[in-house]
This record gives sequence, C-alpha cells and structure tokens, in this order.
Amino acid sequence: MTSTAPSALQGHDAEDPPPSWPRRLRRFGHSPRQVTGLRERLVPPYTRPSERLWAVLGISPARADRIVRWSAWGGPLLVALVAGVLRFWHLGSPKAVIFDETYYAKDAWALINQGYEGSWPKDIDKSILKDPSSVPVPTDPGYVVHPPVGKWVIGLGEYLFGFNPFGWRFMVAVLGTLSVLMLCRIGRRLFRSTFLGCLAGGLLAVDGLHFVMSRTALLDLVLSFFVLAAFGCLLIDRDRARHRLAAALPVDDEGVLRPDAEVADRLRLGWRPWRIAAGVLLGLAFATKWNGLYILAAFAVMAVLWDVGARRVAGARAPYASVLKRDIVPAFFSTVPVAIGTYVASWTGWIVTDKGYFRNWAATAGQGGSSTWLPDWLRSLWHYENEVYDFHVNLTSGHTYQSNPWSWIVLGRPVSYFYEDPAAGTDGCPASTAGKCAREVLAIGTPLLWWTAAFALCYVLWRWFFRRDWRAGAIACAVAAGWGPWFLYQERTIFLFYAVVFVPFLCLAVAMLIGAIVGPPGSDERRRTIGAVGAGVLVLLIVWNFIYFWPLYTGTAIPIDSWRSRMWLDTWV
Repeated sequence: MTSTAPSALQGHDAEDPPPSWPRRLRRFGHSPRQVTGLRERLVPPYTRPSERLWAVLGISPARADRIVRWSAWGGPLLVALVAGVLRFWHLGSPKAVIFDETYYAKDAWALINQGYEGSWPKDIDKSILKDPSSVPVPTDPGYVVHPPVGKWVIGLGEYLFGFNPFGWRFMVAVLGTLSVLMLCRIGRRLFRSTFLGCLAGGLLAVDGLHFVMSRTALLDLVLSFFVLAAFGCLLIDRDRARHRLAAALPVDDEGVLRPDAEVADRLRLGWRPWRIAAGVLLGLAFATKWNGLYILAAFAVMAVLWDVGARRVAGARAPYASVLKRDIVPAFFSTVPVAIGTYVASWTGWIVTDKGYFRNWAATAGQGGSSTWLPDWLRSLWHYENEVYDFHVNLTSGHTYQSNPWSWIVLGRPVSYFYEDPAAGTDGCPASTAGKCAREVLAIGTPLLWWTAAFALCYVLWRWFFRRDWRAGAIACAVAAGWGPWFLYQERTIFLFYAVVFVPFLCLAVAMLIGAIVGPPGSDERRRTIGAVGAGVLVLLIVWNFIYFWPLYTGTAIPIDSWRSRMWLDTWV
C-alpha cells in the first residue's frame, strides 16, 4: 500500500507559500475587492435598488423596473420643479436695482434695442423703476468690461417681460433652474446612480449662493450655467467614446470582452458632436466672463486625459502616444477654435454697428502699424480687448465686500446686495415689532453645505490620489478651474459670489461624500443602515439651514434681533 501524500491530510505541504495578507485579514472582517470586468470598466452599469428593498415595499419586479426607468428623468424633473418654484417665488422682489444689476440690466436693455451698450446717465435707476417707458436708451456708446453673451441672456428676459426687476431677472432664474436639472442628470451619469444625481441637484437647489445668484441679474450665474452644460457634454462624449471602444474589442468564446492592443492603439473614435457642443458652450462661457478661458483650458486637458484612460483600459501599449496620433488634433479643433469662433461671433451686435465703444478705433487712432491688412473691425476689437484686460488686472480699488479666495470655502466675507431697515408696519415689517426690521439680500452659500463641502473636497482629493477615481479627478478639476485662477489675482478686487461657477461641483463632491457615508454596494445591512441615518441627518440639517437663512436670501423683513441671530460670523455684517 503506497503512502498517501501528507498534504492531503494536513491541507498544505511544507513548501506551500503562506496565505496572502488579504486572506489573513479575512478573519478581521476584510473582504477583498471584487474584480470588475473589462466591459464594466469601460461602460459601468447604472446601480439599481436591491430586490430586497422592493420586496419590503411590496412592489413587484415588473413595477420596480418601470419605477427605475421613470426615475431616470422623473427624479431630476421633480427636483428641478422644486428649485424652479423657489427661484421664481416673488422674483421681482425687492423692487430695486440691487448691487451690480445697475450695470448689466441697463446694458442688456441697450443691447437688445440697438446692438451695443450705451452710456447711461447717473442716478437713472429710480426713473427706470418708476416708469421705464419714459427712459430713452442712450445712443452714445458705453465703455463695458465684460463680453456681451451674459447681457444678451438677461436682455431676452427684458424683451419678454419688460424693463423691470422681474424682466431682467427672469432668464437668470430660468438658467438657475435648468442648472439644477442638469446637475441631477450629470451626477447620475457621473456616479451611475439616480439617487446620488438627484441628491447633488437637490443640494444645489438649496444652496444659498446659487439661489441668490439665480434671482439677480448678474453675469456669474450665466457663466456657471454654460460651464456646467459643457461639463455634461464632455461626460456624454466620454461615455460614447468608451462605448465605441467596447464595441470594437474582441469577445472570447465565453462572451467575455478582452483587451486588444491593436484595436486600442489604432481605433479612430470618429465624429464626436458632444465635444463640439462642449466647445460652443465653453465659448459662450468665455463670452460671458473672461475667466471662462481658464475653464476652457482645464476641460480640454481633462477630456484628453479621459481618452488616455479609455485607451489604456482597452489594452493600448502606449496610450499617450495613441492619443497624440488619433485624438489630440480633433480634440483641439473641436474645442479651442470652436470656442474662439463662438466668442468672436458673440460680438456681432458691436461689429455690425459703427457706434459701439472703440468700434472705429482702427480707422481713427489706430491707423498705421503692421496689422493694417486685418479688417478694421477685428483690429478695433483687439484694441478693445487689450484695454479691458488692462482694466481687469489693475482693478485694485478697495471695496467693503471684497474677499480673498482663500476665505471663500468657509464663507468668510459674503456680499450684501440689498439692505433696508423698515420701521414697524412698513415694507413687510410686522406692526408688532419692537423697533425696526432688517431687509437684506445676502449673497452667501448655505453655511452647513459649504462647510461640509470643505471636508468633501478633502475626500475627493483622497479618492483621486489614492484610489485613482476618475470621478473625483473630474470634480477636483472643475473646482480648481473655477476657483484656482483667482489666486493669481489676489491684489485685484474680487468677491465671494464669483465662486458660484464651481458651486455645482461642490454639490457633486458632497454627494460623493454622502454616498461613501451610506456605504458601498455590497455592504452589510447594519453598515448601510447606520450610514443612511447619518447621511439623512446631514442632508436634513443642510435643508434646515437653507430655510433658516431664507429671509436673508429673499429680502424678507425680519426683526433686527432675528437678523443679528443669523450673523454667525462677525465678517458677515
């Protein structure tokens, strides 16, 4: 009788290697990370609620499928409806020209009436509020320091509803509401979760800064809308490009998608209309305020890196070289020239007239030089842009509400757009009030949301650096593109409300953090329950905080003591 191998009895022979550290950690509750297939890495599926949840709710599988399909658009539309009601509620109040509306509302009215901005008399605002029909549009050109797209947008509302506070705020409120809808859909695509997408949109709906800017005729909300829309277009383009790669890769006998270096290196991704749409939108952003140019550069680089990542996953031997050969040229022409062409086209109203500011500079003061072969309008526009650039970089005069960008994330110095102290029984101040009331429109984010966002940004950076999570990288890129450039101009007079351009991405960061608090798919029931309770409490506190500051966002009259109780920091006064 031959002896049996000792290993059959002992489980291991003497030369078996020791178990790996993940196997050793299993006794402490460690579960190894699941291996994701190539198809899921290229085109991740959308998450679905667990079957157990539907069973608890007593919903059949067929009905559950219909609810899931409906929620993809129904959820975002519902969140946007709530945001729209909030933003349009008493939109014409306060009936006043608040903060920089004194510039953009009048410039917009001149643009839609004559194609260029006029030079308005001083102290004309009261006459406009009293009887706008009695105020003529000045034909003398006015010197303006921002491109025209944002003012054309504001002017569309004035064209529809008249030269009044509701008219000049209408289109900004529309874009603010649409931004919430877009963020729901963008978050859904980014996280592959309808819940997290709607959560991000819901957070934007109750952010105080975005809310105030959606009810004020300033340019920054318009800029934010175009930037967010461009980000969404690039996300769609990313998904479609990866779909094409997945469709071109070979499948083995078991139906499993396999990487292929030849396909990944050589495949041309073809016509990419969503990237061109992003170029147009980034051009419109640049043509609203110049800081859109920094965002154009950042998003263009981000989109190229996404192509590198897609080809690497598909099996490319040299993904950077493949992108340089196949993608970099069409990527450049889809964004940069398209954006610049959109920017120039936005000046059409100024180009076709002979009365705009500096319009005839090339034919008068600009005669001679080495560029006379260019059209006069182009030379005049270039001169105008140089003058505007000098104005912006040398704008260092102090302002009561200016702030350093370092303080924005903690809401160090908000901007008061409007303030009155009506006596009891007047302008909405209750007659029973002892003393005066305060009516203020304060451009400040919802404090608990922003302070949570400060931690969420740290989490996003950790996910990006240590987990190589592209979603975290995309959020960090967008925040950096909207926030970072202002650190280069710390001597310039700048304000907290400029931050509205990256507020949607702060909401994405908070949604990502809340998703981590709830727990990843596959977590045990106890972990998910504790996480869901904690996340729910946090969201409810943010909503409560928005409601608490509602009077300061809408100019509602409240007793002066109630106003003081909302001045949580001395720098807010």
